[in-house]
Amino acid sequence: MNFSSVLFVFAFLPLVLSVYFVVRPSLRNVWLLIASLVFYAWGEPVIVLVMLASIVANWAFGLWVDRARTVGGGRGVVALAVVFNLGLLVFFKYTDWLWSGASEALLALGWRNDDLPTIGSLFERGSNLHTILLDDRGQIRLPIGISFFTFQAFSYVIDVYRRDGRVQRNLFDVALYVALFPQLIAGPIVRYRDVAEQIVHRVVNLEGFALGVRRFIIGLGKKTLIANVCAQCADQIFGGNNSGFVGVAMGEMTTAVAWLGIVAYTLQIYFDFSGYSDMAIGLGHMFGFTFKENFAYPYIARSITDFWRRWHISLSTWFRDYLYIPLGGNRSGKGRTYLNLIVVFFLCGLWHGANLTFLVWGLYHGVFLVLERIGLQSFLERRMRWLSHAYLLLVVMVGWVFFRANTLEQAALYIGAMFGFPSGSQLVTAGELVVSASDVHHVGLYASSLTWFAIACGCVGSVPWIPAVVDWYRSRVAAGNRLSPAVLEVAAVAGLAIVFARSAMELAAGAYNPFIYFRF
Repeated sequence: MNFSSVLFVFAFLPLVLSVYFVVRPSLRNVWLLIASLVFYAWGEPVIVLVMLASIVANWAFGLWVDRARTVGGGRGVVALAVVFNLGLLVFFKYTDWLWSGASEALLALGWRNDDLPTIGSLFERGSNLHTILLDDRGQIRLPIGISFFTFQAFSYVIDVYRRDGRVQRNLFDVALYVALFPQLIAGPIVRYRDVAEQIVHRVVNLEGFALGVRRFIIGLGKKTLIANVCAQCADQIFGGNNSGFVGVAMGEMTTAVAWLGIVAYTLQIYFDFSGYSDMAIGLGHMFGFTFKENFAYPYIARSITDFWRRWHISLSTWFRDYLYIPLGGNRSGKGRTYLNLIVVFFLCGLWHGANLTFLVWGLYHGVFLVLERIGLQSFLERRMRWLSHAYLLLVVMVGWVFFRANTLEQAALYIGAMFGFPSGSQLVTAGELVVSASDVHHVGLYASSLTWFAIACGCVGSVPWIPAVVDWYRSRVAAGNRLSPAVLEVAAVAGLAIVFARSAMELAAGAYNPFIYFRF
């Protein structure tokens, strides 16, 4: 189940809200926990056991490290927590990938394919472990959102050790923190110290609830009206990635189509991720929780350093606080600082998925962060704003090619096509004719008028001009005019109603609605 579905918007959410405000306050956390477990288990009921095991283990680690801290210890407990949480993440997310790589290496050394064991052969067919851990293809199941809930549970133990948060002796409160459905499968990554008091005591008022509804509708509109439309265009061009599309053959990729595809994906991933974060933050407000912002218009940044202050803020700050700073940060000289940046972004890329393309994407960003520290950023700051902004967009978009491509080979050929270096003859057989690839794979084949409209809206929405206009209106036009604030409010409500109605129509019609988070 995901937020941008008919089931969630028109059945699950209304039911959860109705019961939440009817039951006694003392039972609201219990109801939210039940609802969150149902939400997660809806697709695969068995795999929810993995999350429950993570919750119980980290709750126990928290109690243990709290006791150890009273006598000046605790590092050993934290080390065990690291091994457990990273082991859980590696097993479910990377075992198939590592196994495949090892098998390819053994084949290259002369092993026969029939002699290589499969992961499925390690578990007795029909056993409970086989049912829980493996899917129908004999591969290890990937629990949706495991990267998110593992990082949250792990940070709870570290916060208790650092005295950044009080230990929680109530197992159900820890379970609610980890499993709370608004941020469960796609973030933002919520720190325990930020919501510890809210779990125990929170108040929902009309103003906060209305703010939550507005934020949810904005996020739903981002997802259904912009991200999904751009996604169909991008997936048609890139193909693969469980999209159901074959994609354009690399030998036939034209420069115009390549740029269309990456522009569409650049907007898709931003409005998908930020839209989901908006919905999560909005849902939090509906239940009395306040989550921190996760995006701050990253595409208006003028450097990669600034980009990572604005993009997926909860993830970048998690890596900063729990990895970069413990590694030494920038306190041990320039060389160590550069190495720390590379290590952090290598692991950031690996966190996103089990594929060499993610590793290269992470290293790519790490290298540019190092270059900016060396002097590139100061050079750009002395130039015109448009130049540094163009630099940022170009670097980010090339990086997104690695992030979206299915293989490194596809990424390299795609980037070549973007800059006018096609990999083939650019001639395509069409019936009995041999024609130019640009005549067959033209942009009109992949971009309808709706696509262009979504791209235009995405470009406008990537810049904070709407808040700027509203602020200008309030400070200039509304000053001394009683009706002006009311006019603005009516316009906002009308706009939200239109966005929700249009989003509901898209969901009801079964429009293209990919779930991008299955890889994370």
